[in-house]
Amino acid sequence: MKQFSRLTSRLALLSLLAATSACQSGCAYVRYFTPLNPSSKNASPADHSTWDGLLKKHVDAQGMVNYQGFRQDSTTLNAYLKTLSEHLPADKWTPDERLAYWLNAYNAFTIQRVIRAYPVKSIKDLGGDKTLVNTVWDQKFINLDGDKLTLNDIEQRIIRKKFDDNRIHFALVCAAMSCPRLRNEAYVGSRLNAQLEDQANGFVNNPQKNQLTPPDQPKVSAIFNFYPGDFKKNGSASVQELVNRYATQKIKPDAQLGYLEYDWALNEQK
Repeated sequence: MKQFSRLTSRLALLSLLAATSACQSGCAYVRYFTPLNPSSKNASPADHSTWDGLLKKHVDAQGMVNYQGFRQDSTTLNAYLKTLSEHLPADKWTPDERLAYWLNAYNAFTIQRVIRAYPVKSIKDLGGDKTLVNTVWDQKFINLDGDKLTLNDIEQRIIRKKFDDNRIHFALVCAAMSCPRLRNEAYVGSRLNAQLEDQANGFVNNPQKNQLTPPDQPKVSAIFNFYPGDFKKNGSASVQELVNRYATQKIKPDAQLGYLEYDWALNEQK
């Protein structure tokens, strides 16, 4: 009986060690299944006018970014990000005000991360290659009211968990050529629906993002393949139906979709 007990203990210890070892790489992945809700009690809606000014100054109509210009204005950008840290969303905010906050936060912190390492050829060069574990999107560099968050925290644990709107994928910009265009104005709650509709229209009909001919075998953005489930809701039963909601060149409802290779080169003005 004692030998059996010792054997059981050893097996339990080995299992614990194995789990600990696996957790060093795997637990970071698991955390993204858990929703996150950074919030304040009474903060007034954040003022995005500073971010709006920076976007108008350093982003062109095609969404291409002057990163050198952002570097020169890094003090102003950092001041805006400090404002975000001090004005976390409150329950009294409208849902659109909260979503606008998080979309702006994601895009602004992405710019900050890039200019800290600039010049760089691709944002992917700033981290490892294990998705949801050690990529640049898993680095805890975002300071919001004393908490350290990652870009994936904002996208996966806040925006995708709390806001049931697949148009977010046309507004979140990961600093790559195949991303949606970075809008050269800040998102604001009072106009958010119109802004997201414009982003969706622009993205779907951009031939550099989606090739919608031939209509039976179009090649669409890999974004639709990254999050296929997200595009089968909000009134759409399929990716094809979502595309046709905005496309001027319609595809067949049963079209066989191909996916364009994602270009991770920096979305930089030349």
